[in-house]
Amino acid sequence: MATTLVKTDFNFPGQTAEYHGKVRDVYTINDDIMVMVATDRISAFDVILPEGIPYKGQVLNQIAAYFLDASADIVPNWKLAVPDPMVTVGLKAESFPVEMIIRGYLTGSAWREYKKGCRELCGVKLPDGMRENERFPEPIITPTTKAAEGHDENISREEIIAQGLVSEENYKVMEDYTRKLFALGSKMAAEKGLILVDTKYEFGLRDGKVILIDEIHTPDSSRYFYADGYQERFEKGEEQRQLSKEFVRQWLIDHNFMGQEGQTVPEMTPEFINSVSDRYIELYEHVTGNKFVKAEGADLAARIEDHVTDCILNLKK
Repeated sequence: MATTLVKTDFNFPGQTAEYHGKVRDVYTINDDIMVMVATDRISAFDVILPEGIPYKGQVLNQIAAYFLDASADIVPNWKLAVPDPMVTVGLKAESFPVEMIIRGYLTGSAWREYKKGCRELCGVKLPDGMRENERFPEPIITPTTKAAEGHDENISREEIIAQGLVSEENYKVMEDYTRKLFALGSKMAAEKGLILVDTKYEFGLRDGKVILIDEIHTPDSSRYFYADGYQERFEKGEEQRQLSKEFVRQWLIDHNFMGQEGQTVPEMTPEFINSVSDRYIELYEHVTGNKFVKAEGADLAARIEDHVTDCILNLKK
């Protein structure tokens, strides 16, 4: 199998902090610039799985860069450069402690709750009589808190403002940006024969202004259906053909793992790992319309270190 990058330990010029997330490792330069490394780690149910997925980091980083560039004229974002296929360098912002999830269809965790009888999600009323994968009359925003560890928790707009997590003024901007980004992402997906089902965005404050940070419209943060056959499958109650990480979650569920205490992650065979890699590459090519070019390198960390160091030195000039 191809080399994977599952752990990083860089020391870039001017480095002042580092943070290791579930999938991305973030290095801060001079308290002003962020170096975000998309590793090949994969997480599901808020658990980092034991094996890396070849080219996953490259796929995530390049899809995110593609959409950050495409949306920069409607929503300001943090991106400055992509010095390596697995790395984006950008502006540091003060991150808001909530994720803005927007859903166009009733599926995934929202469907699982709906099926149990839930008719209100994050303060949003849900109509009776909906079916799995049915389109909402209009997209709904269902935020979550951003947990440093463990599971993110659903939270309403009113609770976010009441708890002082985000000011009402900034939250209105985040809501507006969320709807604009989803509309653009949906339009771009439709042009490629896909449906952007749901996704999440993260925002931060930079010089007093709200900007988009982190990834956007990647298979880790979004769910896509194939448009062709959607209606027919929906009417028959069949599963939708989709490009997202949901198939990994489903595989884990089928093997009795949902991230709960006492459960063990099933063995990830080379065949399964390669199939996940292929699905990520397939999504990249469908979403962007570009052929995926595998960035080779026996030592991914050394390649990244060289590219990022050159970028940082050039930014200082």
